[in-house]
Amino acid sequence: MRYTLLPNSTLKISQLGLGTMTFGVQNTLADAFEQLNYAIANGINLIDTAEMYPVPPSKETYGLTEEYIGQWIEKFKKRGDVILATKIIGPVRQPDTPIRNSQRLDKLNIQQALNSSLKRLKTDYIDLYQLHWPERKTNIFGQLTYNYPTDEEKNDSFLETLEALNDEVKAGKIRYIGVSNETPYGLMRYLNLAKQHNLPKVLTIQNPYSLLNRTFEVALSEICYYEDVKLLAYSCLGFGTLTGKYLNGQKPEGARNTLFNRFVRYSSEQAIKATEAYVALAHEFGLSPAVMSLAYVNNQPFNASTILGATTLKQLRENIDSLNVTLSQDLLIEINRIHTQYPFPSP
Repeated sequence: MRYTLLPNSTLKISQLGLGTMTFGVQNTLADAFEQLNYAIANGINLIDTAEMYPVPPSKETYGLTEEYIGQWIEKFKKRGDVILATKIIGPVRQPDTPIRNSQRLDKLNIQQALNSSLKRLKTDYIDLYQLHWPERKTNIFGQLTYNYPTDEEKNDSFLETLEALNDEVKAGKIRYIGVSNETPYGLMRYLNLAKQHNLPKVLTIQNPYSLLNRTFEVALSEICYYEDVKLLAYSCLGFGTLTGKYLNGQKPEGARNTLFNRFVRYSSEQAIKATEAYVALAHEFGLSPAVMSLAYVNNQPFNASTILGATTLKQLRENIDSLNVTLSQDLLIEINRIHTQYPFPSP
C-alpha cells in the first residue's frame, strides 16, 4: 500500500480507501465486518462514510452505515488503526427524506449531525469531517449547465459554516475538514475565507472521478495543485458501469444499477458507447476493465485516495489489485483517444 501525507496535516492516508455506502442495504453487518477487516489487513486505513448512508437513503436506514462501523470499531478495537472520515448532508435533495427539520450547514446542524455521528461511530473524534454537498444551489450530481439562482436563492453561508466547524475543531471533536461534490467557486471561497479569518483549511475534496467523468481535471485539479488540496476520488467505476457488467442490457442480480435507478447518468447513450470502448481496450491490453479503470485514477497526481465501493469481497480483492498495475504509455494514449471521442459522458 502507498500512503500520502495530506498537506497541512498529520494525516497519512492510504492510496485506496474503503467506501461504505452499501453497508445496511446491499451489505449486512457480517459483510461490513468482513470488508473492513480485509481492507485493514491489506493496508487500507481510510474508512469513508456519511450520516445519510446507506444509499439510497431512507428514514428506516438513515445512520445505519455509521452504526455498523461503530460496532466494528468497538468489537475489534481498531479506532487507532483507521482514519475515519464522515460527512454532514446539505439541504434535502429530491426524492430524499429529510434527516433534520433544517439541513443548513450552520452551527446548530453541524453540532447535531456531528454529535449523532460520533455516537453511532462509537468514537469521540472524527479525523476528517466533510460537507457532503453545497448548501447553495449549484451544478452538481450530473448537472453541467449552471442555472442561475434567483435573488432569494442566493447563498453565502461559507463563513458561517467554517466558523461552526472551527468550534468543533477547538472542542477536539474534529481534526480536519474537507468538502465533497464541490465546485471550483465553492472550494476557492472556503480556502480564501480560511486564510482571511484564520479558520480551518479544507484539506480534501471528495468528488466523482473516473474514465467516464474527468470533469475534475478542467479547473479543480489546478486549484488543488496550487492550494495543496487533495482529491478523494469516488465513483471511480461509475457505480460498476466501467466493469462492463451492464453492457448489452445486462442486469446482474443484486448489482446497484439493477436494484436502484438513482444513477441514470451512467446509462446514457454516450456513457454506454464510452464504456464499450474502455472495456474493449482493457481486454486488448490483457487487463480487467475494473483494474484498468482504477489504475488510471490511482495514478493521477491530484488524487490522494481512491474510494473503493465494492459490495462483495471478490470485488474488493480485484479493486485492491489495481494498486499494483502501472498503465503503459501506449494504453494511456488510447485512453485519451477514447476520452476525446466521448468527453465527460457521465458528469
